[in-house]
Amino acid sequence: MSFFDELKASLEEAVDIKNGIKAAERVTRYEIADVKAIREQLNVSQREMAKALGTSVETIKSWEAKRRNPTGLAAKVLATIQANPAFFQELASH
Repeated sequence: MSFFDELKASLEEAVDIKNGIKAAERVTRYEIADVKAIREQLNVSQREMAKALGTSVETIKSWEAKRRNPTGLAAKVLATIQANPAFFQELASH
């Protein structure tokens, strides 16, 4: 199973949990990502980061300003990017 298939399955499971169809087996908490530091390490713009993550530039700005924190799948993807920066290029190319 590819990483994208795993993410898709995870997202589908999250929807089922949210809709009360399925109970969560476990709850995983990720350390709150320093989005600005990650973005600067990757040397990408807020717009490029937003496009790769499928979110808005405003969301990236609010994460960087600490007005909001990435949660759920976004937190998982950011943790993956932080651990493996090359993953961002793979994500950005899809």
